[in-house]
Amino acid sequence: MGVELTLSYKRLCHLTTLGGHVSEIIDKFPHRVEEWEHIWIPMPDGVRLSARVWLPEASSSAPVPAILEYIPYRKRDGTRVRDDCRHRYWAGHGYAAIRLDIRGTGDSEGLITDEYALVEQDDCIAAIAWIAQQNWCSGRVGMTGISWGGFNALQVAARRPPELKAIITHCSTDDRYADDVHWMGGCLLTDGFFWGSGFFHSMSLPPDPEIAGVNWRDAWLERLEHWQPPAPKIWMQHQRRDEYWQHGSVCESYADIECAVYAVGGWEDGYSNAVARMLAHLSCPVKGLVGPWGHKYPEQGIPEPAIGFLQHSLRWWDHWLKGINTGIMDEPAYTMFLQEHVAPDACLDAVPGKWITEPSWPSPRIKTRQLFLNASGLGYEAEDETLLSHESPQTLGVAGGSWCPYGLGGGSPDLAVDQREDDGRSLVFDSSPLTDALVVVGAPEVHLRLAVDQANAFVVVRLTDVSPDGVSRRVSYGMLNLSRRSGFDATVPMVPRESTDVIIRLNDLAHRFAAGHKLRLAVSTTYWPMVWPSGSPASLTLTAAASRLALPVRPLDLDDEVEPVFDPVEMAPPAKTTTMTPPDASRTIDRDLKTGRWTEKLVEDHGRYHIHDIDLDVTHSVHCTFDIVENDPLSADARWVWRSKLDRDGWHIDIEATTRLRADASDFIVDTDIDAKEDGISIFSKAWRDRIPRDGL
Repeated sequence: MGVELTLSYKRLCHLTTLGGHVSEIIDKFPHRVEEWEHIWIPMPDGVRLSARVWLPEASSSAPVPAILEYIPYRKRDGTRVRDDCRHRYWAGHGYAAIRLDIRGTGDSEGLITDEYALVEQDDCIAAIAWIAQQNWCSGRVGMTGISWGGFNALQVAARRPPELKAIITHCSTDDRYADDVHWMGGCLLTDGFFWGSGFFHSMSLPPDPEIAGVNWRDAWLERLEHWQPPAPKIWMQHQRRDEYWQHGSVCESYADIECAVYAVGGWEDGYSNAVARMLAHLSCPVKGLVGPWGHKYPEQGIPEPAIGFLQHSLRWWDHWLKGINTGIMDEPAYTMFLQEHVAPDACLDAVPGKWITEPSWPSPRIKTRQLFLNASGLGYEAEDETLLSHESPQTLGVAGGSWCPYGLGGGSPDLAVDQREDDGRSLVFDSSPLTDALVVVGAPEVHLRLAVDQANAFVVVRLTDVSPDGVSRRVSYGMLNLSRRSGFDATVPMVPRESTDVIIRLNDLAHRFAAGHKLRLAVSTTYWPMVWPSGSPASLTLTAAASRLALPVRPLDLDDEVEPVFDPVEMAPPAKTTTMTPPDASRTIDRDLKTGRWTEKLVEDHGRYHIHDIDLDVTHSVHCTFDIVENDPLSADARWVWRSKLDRDGWHIDIEATTRLRADASDFIVDTDIDAKEDGISIFSKAWRDRIPRDGL
């Protein structure tokens, strides 16, 4: 028997975005809200997409602008709680809010082929046109979303449907190869398999019979049989930046986007770099905001401070969709949270600091300061050149956390912890204690003169803030697959032991190093389990003094700067739920001293809860295991197991999807399994066994 909640802090945080902050629930709005649980939106080819809609009651006689969120994550039972909090809020303030399932997902008809496929964009353009023509819509449409929904908002904006006037894109990217979950600096990220196996699992769930009708099982079986091959194999067949990744990367032609863009991210998220790039390159009206958060909406942001972004978003929508001068476009283009040192914690709740702004980006106030990687440490003057040799153990990186921290706020220990263990296994360059505070805003660049003893190797560089008591907090990092040093579209093996110059761009940051603290630059050739290891251990020789760190430094005190003030967090009431089993999360690391094997286990159990509006119990979890032996990169073995159950009287669904990644010297080995059950009986089961040649990895 479950315990009915008015939605506890922890449970609401977990449900709204799989973790996050919540403050005040608002149930009185300027407009009374009418909700449509389901409508069909027809596509030109006859396929129908399923939508939930929230409307001001008077919209049929007084049409309003529309705000569209278009994602595959099951509006009925997947994102329902979060959707109620956000979309009902906008409807209560005079907008038609639409949450649309992508073709082949949730309750929509058809089949999904891959992320960000051309048909996905085509469908969205058709849906926008249909929405604009309804009697409750004024004809002006905005798009918004986080992650996938942020991606396709940009991609559809680049197609320029005339009805689309503005977007808000959260935690997304303009470059699907250089800055997405699959690759970083040309290195293979294991988070891409976490996401890919979850994508495969989620898209394999059935439509709800209460929406799809008597043919729901046929539609489900068609989905299950359609996966040829699973998504992770598709992505691994494109290890360089080819046409596959260029598709959907709006950086290929920034000028294609003409509607207004508000780009939002978080410093702990994997996608924060794109905000500054879009500010620099988009020619349309554009604003940027980066807080201290992980992969979260700002009103549910963890680490704190979260902000009242729903109120803030109304100023954006009112300006671009209603023609009201809210003053938002008179404010600085770029707002960011300037972070300060805090003791690292995998479940960090809050970060000290303050909000700062830049009228334009790049900012003329930012000046580059060079620090040389000398044998004695970081210094402002180059000393004598010295050759420094280093070989990282395969287990370096256990303090690194997740590339994209999805589960923050739900208790998932996703963030980087104290870096001293990894620092001790790296080639490290420390500065002297700072006599004055130092503010770094932007993307540091590390120029290295190096040689390696292998044809294929990668280098990871971490910038940390070291407090007087020795605590090392990672504030930025970057990496480069040395076989991609000439460009991400080409494989150019290294000539063993031949010196070459490379540039590694670190992640954007806004950080204040306090007086008395040290800057630390740590260089390594492994970063497990975030990065898949090279085929052979690599020994690095770095030329000290010929290598340097270029820091983007902002003045400490600006006389004209006024710190922005955001409203307190508020949102609309969430869907009513009853918790049956509370959520839980853990990350453990075991080390076998006899064999040298390290095993890291990550569990994100979203618990079991009942959604009252649709009389459905939902159970969901993911278990990840990463194994490696200290000096054997070919021992790396990673496994992701996703499980979901949907239960209602007369309807019981159980899905388990497993992805396993291994490699030998020549190939990646990808195993994918799916088992789908109805009423406890397997109705579909399939296994894929794939070998994919390594290409400069």
